[in-house]
Amino acid sequence: MNTVFLDRPEGFTAERDEIAVIPVPYDRTSSWVKGADKGPAAIIDASAYVEWYDIQTRTQIHEHGIATRDPILCDKGPEVLAEMVQQAVGRELDAGVFPVMLGGEHSVSIGAIRAAAERHDDITVLQIDAHGDTRESYQGSDHNHACVMARAREVASIVQVGIRALAPEEAETIDESRVVFAHEILRAHDDAWIERTLLKLGKKVYVTIDLDAFDPSIIPATGTPEPGGLHWVHVDKLLRGVADKCHVVGFDVVELCPMEGQHASAFTAAKLVTRFLSEIFFRRE
Repeated sequence: MNTVFLDRPEGFTAERDEIAVIPVPYDRTSSWVKGADKGPAAIIDASAYVEWYDIQTRTQIHEHGIATRDPILCDKGPEVLAEMVQQAVGRELDAGVFPVMLGGEHSVSIGAIRAAAERHDDITVLQIDAHGDTRESYQGSDHNHACVMARAREVASIVQVGIRALAPEEAETIDESRVVFAHEILRAHDDAWIERTLLKLGKKVYVTIDLDAFDPSIIPATGTPEPGGLHWVHVDKLLRGVADKCHVVGFDVVELCPMEGQHASAFTAAKLVTRFLSEIFFRRE
């Protein structure tokens, strides 16, 4: 089992690590299929088989230096986890290191979003997800995975993309002017939906990517798969646009639930991380 994100050429050493990959194997509030705590390790292991060279940017992201941190382990409730993650991500930001967090279920994002919002005024959180996750409380906790965007909008403006499942109470409170629903994307004949999304974002953005945003035919290994989802090209084009227009301060990829025979899901998640990093750092060179 590989323990370092993105294998690199033998003997290669970066001058400094500009990127920190932070595994958070937490799965305490998942509603249905458990196993998201195994997601970070599966993504890291699969990353060893992602090619170093990124075709679209003609760059090799490992040259910027990628440090893989020790996993954040927590056997307590999501409120405690949020504090631990907030401190860990805050340390990276204060050191000028770009944080990439690997979940774990979606409650792990709360602390990272708070850390980013503490350090950046007028930040926007872009959520790519099947579910609204805007419940004020769920199953007795306001830090449940179904509440992550309710907590995010307390400290930042939010934009939601790929949504196709809402609870009745969410439908009553969601700001549809800041949502691009999955059915709109799938019916679109052009990329106008991407432009509409980008217009809603501020200059500084934190991105949280729940892998169930993808259609289950693309990534079946999630705890709550939802049909009618996004394809690789949709997400890739959107992230390229975000990297081009905005200053991305960090991102996370969550909710991989490894399943036997579905190793493509972990690889796709690892590839997604490297593609987004490549687009971000290509524009910083």
